[in-house]
Amino acid sequence: MEKKKLIQFRNIVKDFDGQIVLKGINLDIYENEFVTLLGPSGCGKTTLLRILGGFLDATEGSVIFDGEDISKLPPYKRELNTVFQKYALFPHMSVYQNIAFGLKIKKVSKDVIEQKVMKMLKLIGLEGYENKNVTLLSGGQQQRVAIARALVNEPKVLLLDEPLGALDLKLRKEMQYELKRIQQEVGITFIFVTHDQEEALTMSDKIVVMKDGEIQQVGSPQDIYNEPENKYVANFIGESNILSGIMLEDYKVKFDDIVFDCVDFGFKEKEPVDIVIRPEDIDIVECNEGKLQGEVLSVLFKGVHYEVIVETVPGTTVKVKMHVIRNHDVASDDGKEKISANDFYVDIEDLKDLDDKEIVARADAQAWNPQADEYISINKIEYDLKEEIGEYPVTFSTANGTSIQRKIFVVNQTYVKNEKANEAVMAFNFFKTVDEIKESVALDTDLKTWANAQGWKLSDDEQSVDISVDYSFDVDDIKEGVYEIVFSTTGREFKIHTTDYVEEGKEVGLTFFPEDIHVMEKMSF
Repeated sequence: MEKKKLIQFRNIVKDFDGQIVLKGINLDIYENEFVTLLGPSGCGKTTLLRILGGFLDATEGSVIFDGEDISKLPPYKRELNTVFQKYALFPHMSVYQNIAFGLKIKKVSKDVIEQKVMKMLKLIGLEGYENKNVTLLSGGQQQRVAIARALVNEPKVLLLDEPLGALDLKLRKEMQYELKRIQQEVGITFIFVTHDQEEALTMSDKIVVMKDGEIQQVGSPQDIYNEPENKYVANFIGESNILSGIMLEDYKVKFDDIVFDCVDFGFKEKEPVDIVIRPEDIDIVECNEGKLQGEVLSVLFKGVHYEVIVETVPGTTVKVKMHVIRNHDVASDDGKEKISANDFYVDIEDLKDLDDKEIVARADAQAWNPQADEYISINKIEYDLKEEIGEYPVTFSTANGTSIQRKIFVVNQTYVKNEKANEAVMAFNFFKTVDEIKESVALDTDLKTWANAQGWKLSDDEQSVDISVDYSFDVDDIKEGVYEIVFSTTGREFKIHTTDYVEEGKEVGLTFFPEDIHVMEKMSF
């Protein structure tokens, strides 16, 4: 028998003071489903719940409930009730009085109220607690009372806005199963909001994964976990090994320069894709038996399994020296202009691409009026570079003749090659003043720029490789001297969950089946 659509969100848009929180949500919810809206704080899940409850109006779109547009109905006329994280129980009332409150408002007869309240107490496992003050109950018991108070009104839908958030871990796990039991017993639709993936996987019939006001995927817990539609969902639900690859053709995917059989199809030939392999789907075997080989970097005991990190492709690292020098501005005779610049290194092969703009950028040359605190144009750059290794003077000048001379060091810069990772990395020593470092608002980015750090694929030098930067100095306490800066690419590390212990430092093989490789479309940002 086909299930009946109970709730239909149609193109729901919500705008708060110009900020769009929901971006055209379309979603169907069926009778007797346990549906979880899952996502991080700020993704719009609670806003969507509040629109359904009638506590907020959508900017655009409509909410269809049991075939009727309820967008303009006030909350009390909607056939649903809400349980909030803060249970909002009446502290001066007993358990019985709290549960009975809604029925008394509706002027239900006393004997019917008693029958319904006692039935609810049995459902939530609090028989014998009817005369207790709610302030004397535990958090879990208070939550059950709040659920009973909502269910006693016999709504068609129960909305639950992160109701387990205030409970400790053990009680929260117990209540996950309890909520699912209650939902199955009363046979109505539950819509549950959480950012906790375990709660969603444990209780739901359907999970709606949200991000930045948009739905990323809708499906059963098994679908969401085993067949995530994109990298975001794979990362948010469960632990994942996410890799970039190329879908060569149906059932053939390439990553880490190796072609693997998979069960996915329907992609374009040679389409860039993301790939997820779950940690529990990878087996550690002897080196010669593995589809991949690597070194065990760490082993962590997690209670029911070991979490093992294996590096299959090492990262590529290059170290350079940052020469921190004292500030050396040159001022004009009248004090109305100042100019500064730094020495810099350039690879002999890059000389052909070195023009005035590049020289200004590499030297971080600038001129300014110190009285007005305004920049002044550098309109003259003098240099005589030869395609030979050596030191060459360069002079920067303003229109009024304020000038500064620095050096360009032409070097035959070596680069670090990593054949296994199919990549190379290069960076240059560089000079900076104390003030330039302290005034940087994006130091990691600036360090890469100052060192002209770059990485590329050996098989295609037009394909760049992401680089991270590491340093040990304290920016606020930087002094003149020489500091080591490390630029690195990220190696390929796999996380594996296994019940078998393996030693750190051991060379191992990794193996998995074609159905363990889940190919996803690349996310667009």
